[in-house]
Amino acid sequence: MRSGLYMLPVLVFGVLALFFLKGLGLNPREIPSVLIDRPVPEMTLAPLPGRGDSRGLDTADLKGRVSVVNIYGSWCIACVQEHPYLVEIKKSGTVPIMGIDWRDDPVMGYAWLKKHGDPYERVGVDPPPGRTAVDFGVTGAPESFIVDKAGIIRYKHIGPITPDIWTRTLLPIIRELEKK
Repeated sequence: MRSGLYMLPVLVFGVLALFFLKGLGLNPREIPSVLIDRPVPEMTLAPLPGRGDSRGLDTADLKGRVSVVNIYGSWCIACVQEHPYLVEIKKSGTVPIMGIDWRDDPVMGYAWLKKHGDPYERVGVDPPPGRTAVDFGVTGAPESFIVDKAGIIRYKHIGPITPDIWTRTLLPIIRELEKK
């Protein structure tokens, strides 16, 4: 009986070591989303003042074609890194990008787009506390979602979209969804 008690710490250490080793193999940027394969959250967002839109972004805008929803803010440092590539994607005409200006002063959001270029087909304002972004399960900006023709979220990307992420991950998903 006593020898079994001496083995208990070794067993506990072994189990903890297995969990630790498994955790080392995980990508911290991959946070599972409960919204994958579910409809986009219901939303009706006001337009970004200054853009000239008569309406912002609502759920109906995300149906009928594959699209990307990009959550950004003028305050977001990583959004500056991703933004030139979003402008290139828009120029290519590959897929419409819808923007959600999250937890931002709309005047600042518009000034930011005017300064850096506007890659968005539609932009909706999600002012503090950012209820729509919460409904999307956003943990920070930038985050992007690929939405299929039926308005179903098929993929969530956390962080800036880079040329490598676009070509290796996002574009193949978009191409596959466009075939359906």
